[in-house]
Amino acid sequence: MNKRTSNADFQPLDSGLVPRFAGLPTFMRLPIARPDQVDIALVGIPFDGGTTNRTGARHGPREIRNQSSLVRRVHHVTGQSPFDKMKVGDCGDAPINPLDLMATLESITAFYTEIHKARARPLTAGGDHLISLPILRAIAAKGPVGMIHFDAHSDTYDSFFGSRYNHGTPFRRAIEEGLLDPKRVIQIGIRGAISDASNYDFAREAGVRIVFIEEFAERGPKSVMEEARKLVGNAPTYVSFDIDALDPSIAPGTGTPEIGGITTREAQAMVRLLDGVDIIGADLVEVSPPLDPTGSTALAGATMMFELLCVMANSPRR
Repeated sequence: MNKRTSNADFQPLDSGLVPRFAGLPTFMRLPIARPDQVDIALVGIPFDGGTTNRTGARHGPREIRNQSSLVRRVHHVTGQSPFDKMKVGDCGDAPINPLDLMATLESITAFYTEIHKARARPLTAGGDHLISLPILRAIAAKGPVGMIHFDAHSDTYDSFFGSRYNHGTPFRRAIEEGLLDPKRVIQIGIRGAISDASNYDFAREAGVRIVFIEEFAERGPKSVMEEARKLVGNAPTYVSFDIDALDPSIAPGTGTPEIGGITTREAQAMVRLLDGVDIIGADLVEVSPPLDPTGSTALAGATMMFELLCVMANSPRR
């Protein structure tokens, strides 16, 4: 089987034939696939070895798969199905070692290098936010890309507890390694008290555009996304969505919650406004199921992954 295979082979299970609570728990009830069979590869990275506060994001991919059984085929606004436009499949989990952070970063990069070679674009469920770094090492190896980043935190700090590799540092490392063009990076929803007044100095001096939640609330999704689209332009762009961008009253199951956040409706509106952006990959991170036994945080994550999938299916990249 190869990418010439019909899209009919890469459709979600019909809930009228197989109940949503039955069958193998794959992303959006899609078939298990190899990267060389699909255009968009849904991948899990069950790793939270970069977490500095509450753990549990290692369980994110499995519960997001479970909750994604509620995802349906057709987007209710556009009336279109991403599964009819692109071949999409669940390509499993990247290999990780829960006891060796540096070895895990290497194995994730190797896994995504194969996805990139297969010309599939990855849509990833984490895992803590450190996973974005090894993904970018694979898909931005030939030159820096832009990034639209939804988060409560900038994640451009230098180190925690003497470690330069954790979920608060991935985008500083990515800029330093030439994976991200900081002048084409915008961070949306940033908020909360910080440990030092200089915490944002690196990002600002590098040229990263930071949109704090107060500015977002004043301007609204449409205005902010118009700026984001203009900033990244027509060049390759990565999208990273930390679930703590959402207000914890909506998504409590995350390691470092910050009150006063974005609503799910605002988040959906912003992702929909990415339509047409040259998206080379995306991730949804920091869902910690043990911290939310209701499953609502994982459901929010699964739904935002579907929104991302829809705009990726319309991306000019083929």
